[in-house]
Amino acid sequence: MSNSAIAERRNEAISQGVGMQTQIYVERAKNAEVWDVEGKRYIDFAAGIAVVNTGHCHPRVMEAVQKQAAQFTHTCHQVLPYENYIHLAERLNAKLPGDFAKKTVFVTTGAEAVENAVKIARAATGRPAVIAFGGGFHGRTFMGMSLTGKVAPYKQGFGAMMPDTYHVPFPVELHGTSVTDSLAALEKLFKADLDPERVAAIIIEPVQGEGGFYQAPAELMHALRALCDTHGIVMIADEVQTGFARTGKLFAMEHYDVAADITTMAKGLAGGLPLAAVTGRAELMDAALPGGLGGTYGGNPLGIAAAHAVLDAIEEEKLCERANELGERLKSQLSEIRNRVPEIADIRGPGFMIAAEFNTTDGTPNPELANAIRAKALSRGLVLLTCGVYGNVIRFLAPLTVEDAVFNEAMTILEASIDAVISLKGAA
Repeated sequence: MSNSAIAERRNEAISQGVGMQTQIYVERAKNAEVWDVEGKRYIDFAAGIAVVNTGHCHPRVMEAVQKQAAQFTHTCHQVLPYENYIHLAERLNAKLPGDFAKKTVFVTTGAEAVENAVKIARAATGRPAVIAFGGGFHGRTFMGMSLTGKVAPYKQGFGAMMPDTYHVPFPVELHGTSVTDSLAALEKLFKADLDPERVAAIIIEPVQGEGGFYQAPAELMHALRALCDTHGIVMIADEVQTGFARTGKLFAMEHYDVAADITTMAKGLAGGLPLAAVTGRAELMDAALPGGLGGTYGGNPLGIAAAHAVLDAIEEEKLCERANELGERLKSQLSEIRNRVPEIADIRGPGFMIAAEFNTTDGTPNPELANAIRAKALSRGLVLLTCGVYGNVIRFLAPLTVEDAVFNEAMTILEASIDAVISLKGAA
């Protein structure tokens, strides 16, 4: 069996709308390593897009899933409930930032979590409008697409977006947008187009994921909290990509001294199983009538069991501390490379949610260079992802459990790949 043979079958069987970062077909994986069907080994610095923060096939997670699978795999919590669903809700309610009573609902995907957060905010406030930020990513459902601040490829060809969704610029100093600019855009929106008393929610990623790993400044978070309090607006933190130790805290909002009213989470929650959650102020979470929230697969028993194991592993293996340590080592390595590669315009990110942004020497975004480095690293056995509105950012999302030897090997590959691409560029 070969990757190319499977790729041919894939082209015949799967919609082209499912984008592919690679044509590597995985046979097995362990921690930060994967092996394809041809037996080639790769170091995985994508982690399923920040899903397996605890690594592929973490022993604790696998044990929990296997134990649950031997008991039952599905009953639908709305029909025949189970205690560990409630226990996981209790754990998340206790761990989310915010000194107030909280409640939780479990769903299946990050997009579904965002949809439900908006539903809850609208039910609680009786208002229709939602504000999001340029460059943000909130899913591929219609509300998720509408809130997402990037057209290609997420909105192209899908017709009209959901009404009463609005965008303001996200502050990115590198691209000339300050916190003052973002807040001025909000003020202009309220003056010209939207009565703030019609706004149900403002949704924000504490660190933009697909948008380029830009962290929201504390000044912006404080201003949004104050604005939401003034106008009775629900503040939603989208922690789908930032959650579960990725940023050096269990949740990225712990980096601020303000709390969101509602938090969405998924990805790293269940170590590779599809599970998502919405946690928020109890009075908001109770606004929907019975039956208004939920879903057939929401809070599937296998995902719930895996999530308990993930939370245990994060705590017992001190993965928040590990994220900070790995992130500092990666930033140090990138900084050394930057001394001779001025095309690296920025190195950023909290914890182990790190990005390197590539520009041309005249300061314009350089997606061709970022993608060439990604491709060269892949050819040498290191899986990387690009992101950003301009596609010129390489993001690093290795499992937090990556062994030191594997991490060091990845750094060697990364440096050699950057040097090789820059050399070819110089020769051309």
